[in-house]
Amino acid sequence: MFKSIAAAVLGLSLSLGLWAQTPEAQQELPAQIKALNWQETGKGEIAGKASIQIPSGYAFLSQSDTSKLLQAFGNPPTSDHFLIAPKSLDWFAVFSYEETGYVKDDEKIDANDLLKSMQASDKAGNEERKKLGLEALYTDGWQVPPHYDTATKRLEWGLRLRDEAGQKNVNYTSRILGRGGVMTATLVSDTESLGQNTDAFKKVLTGFNYNSGQTYAEFKNGDKVAAIGLGALVLGGAAAVATKKGLWGVIAGALAAGWKLIAAAAVAVFAGLGKLFGRKKTS
Repeated sequence: MFKSIAAAVLGLSLSLGLWAQTPEAQQELPAQIKALNWQETGKGEIAGKASIQIPSGYAFLSQSDTSKLLQAFGNPPTSDHFLIAPKSLDWFAVFSYEETGYVKDDEKIDANDLLKSMQASDKAGNEERKKLGLEALYTDGWQVPPHYDTATKRLEWGLRLRDEAGQKNVNYTSRILGRGGVMTATLVSDTESLGQNTDAFKKVLTGFNYNSGQTYAEFKNGDKVAAIGLGALVLGGAAAVATKKGLWGVIAGALAAGWKLIAAAAVAVFAGLGKLFGRKKTS
């Protein structure tokens, strides 16, 4: 169980992951999470590029506390990642920003070709995962095919995945285009509650805004233009792509690039900590 938890949070845990911790260390986890500086009102500042309004009943973590939380689950240190979650802790979402340059959004998305590319990369990606002591992961198909909203400038998709034991999970990714780069927001949810949690996640995203000067509409001639399009942004969310750029380089660029499996076990443990806020879990 704990091996699944550690692998789920980043999909990258080293041999000294959460499953290697003692029972005593595992019992200390709720205290570590409670000690984090949870911001419950106002706006959460993200990477100096954007902010998100913290709705009533939600809480936000800065990059330092997000890193502490991910490390508490047995993952290597991270930077420039930010987290928001309902106080029930039924799910959470992690934000990261990549300076890709301005991504043109006029590319037609071919979901079938993208899926074939992901599945063809499974072998190479799994070789890298096994070097890190992680189980193999396989791409099953789209839960939600990639689609782009020209009004919100959001590219979204949900990918069905399975592990070697046949356990199936879904991760849902939203990439929000900006003037100089792309903000990635990755939802962590169990499969059973994915539908309702995705709806809640999208409502939270309505409070996301790029800072003045950083919005997609503020592009000016002379700004850096990305060499990639919408299709490449989708492929960048697959762990297998890490082997083409260097695993750790991809992680530094975008959390979702190294995050291929969201195991239900991770969410179950995280959700069990909802009492830390002194409130009953909502239905």
